[in-house]
Amino acid sequence: MTDRPYVVLSAAMSVDGYLDDAGAERLRLSNDLDFDRVDQVRAASDAILIGANTVRRDNPRLLVNSDRRRAQRVADGKPEYPVKVTVTRTGDLSDDLRFWHVGGEKLVITVDRAVEKVRAALGDLADVVGIGPDLDWGLVLDELGRRGVERLMVEGGGSIHTQLMAADLADEVHLAIAPLVVGQPEAARFLGAAGYPGGPAARMRVLEVRAIGDVVLIRYSPKERV
Repeated sequence: MTDRPYVVLSAAMSVDGYLDDAGAERLRLSNDLDFDRVDQVRAASDAILIGANTVRRDNPRLLVNSDRRRAQRVADGKPEYPVKVTVTRTGDLSDDLRFWHVGGEKLVITVDRAVEKVRAALGDLADVVGIGPDLDWGLVLDELGRRGVERLMVEGGGSIHTQLMAADLADEVHLAIAPLVVGQPEAARFLGAAGYPGGPAARMRVLEVRAIGDVVLIRYSPKERV
């Protein structure tokens, strides 16, 4: 059986747990130093995954921005950019989004019934694969493992973080805590309601706590609950 990738969930959030506010413009939570740290984590990854809702809402490029880091990847025998992966149940993706037009290889993982819809929408902009009648995260990781992905960085959104944490499939969590309070119930949160392994009393092991300017990075090991 092919090994699944090591899964790192990465998010910047407010002190009260929000990934964004409810406004039309993206709320800047991280600072420049933390954005550079995220760039390093991307450069160390074989693939970066975000959900289709995040692709549509944020229209991200999702790149390794540092020339030096990209050059080091090539020197190490890797592609210049990690594979960019998105997952979708509906297949509602547009070919005009920036995600498809910059960087290296792109992959869409979807349910079988949406495969032809995505291929018709994207053409040769991305490889498209169906994994069955439902979006099973174990099967998603199996597919990535078969493709040689050893380290996967997951950048959201909140529903994907929630699903992976609830399924006990996250190996590390990187949280950048910004000195902001959002306080808007309709805004997106890092984690939602779910049945998490071990229940509310299970404590994760802390791997690192570090101040990065006015942001605090906390790294957790969610599978090491006690």
